[in-house]
Amino acid sequence: MAGLNLRFTEEELDALRKRAEAEGRSMQSFAHDAVMTAINEHSRLFNEAADHVLRLSEELNRRLA
Repeated sequence: MAGLNLRFTEEELDALRKRAEAEGRSMQSFAHDAVMTAINEHSRLFNEAADHVLRLSEELNRRLA
C-alpha cells in the first residue's frame, strides 16, 4: 500500500491526536478516514449538481436533439 506524508502545525497535530484518542483510534486511521470522507463528499456533491443541471435543462436538451 502506498504512503503519504502530511505536515501539520503543532496545534493541528495535537488536535488530531486528541480526537483520535477520544475515538480509540490511531491518528493514521483517523486521518485516512477523514480524507476518504472528504473525497466521497466531494463526489456526492458533484453528482448532485450534475443531476440538478440535467433536470433543469431536460426540456431544452429534448428540443435541441
